[in-house]
Parts: sequence; structure tokens; C-alpha cells
Amino acid sequence: MTMPENGNGPSAALSLTSSTVDGITLIRVDGVLDATTREQFADYLSMAGSDVILDLAGVTFMDSRALGLIVHHWQTSLASGAKFALIGVEYSKSKVMWITGLAQRLPLYDTLDDALAAIG
Repeated sequence: MTMPENGNGPSAALSLTSSTVDGITLIRVDGVLDATTREQFADYLSMAGSDVILDLAGVTFMDSRALGLIVHHWQTSLASGAKFALIGVEYSKSKVMWITGLAQRLPLYDTLDDALAAIG
């Protein structure tokens, strides 16, 4: 399944695209994840299905509300036995993960191959 692209255009604060790799939805996130893009991000996540890898390499900033959405999706995945991983997370753009201590708990991987090997 390929979901529609979301947030294209020169003024878009957030661009979301997806593809499928080994039966898992890979969502590439580019831009800002904050209060102004929370609803757009939440809507896109809700369309993703159960097995998800979020590629956050293109994130320029993340706030606690966006992190809350990610944590909720992760917890829902755990409860249902689904696959979930985050790749490309950069400290400088996602400090909130480390400040809250969630970086030590969330399934973070450097690359797509690392994530697929761990959760596949």
C-alpha cells in the first residue's frame, strides 16, 4: 500500500511520504513536528496500518506533542504485536526524546537495514 503524499509545496512545514518495505509501511517525515503539524502527522499515522517504520532523518524540529503521538503509536503497536521502529533520529533535532528519557526506551535504529533486521 502506498499512501498519498501529504504537505507538498514550498511553504509546507511538514511533508509525509510512504512506501512499503518487506510488508512494513515506511513513512518518511520531512520538516517540523510540532503543534502546527500535529493533526497532519496524527492523520497520516492513523492511515499507516499496524507495522510501521518512521524515518525521522528529515525532521528539522520535534516537540513533546509530536513525541507523544510517536509514543502512542509505539505503545499501540506493542500491545497488538505489530512491528514498529524509528530510524534516522538526530539528537540536535529531536532533543525532546533524550530530555524525557524516551530515547533509551523507543526502538531507535541508525538505518532501515538495522531496523528491518531487528524487527523483521
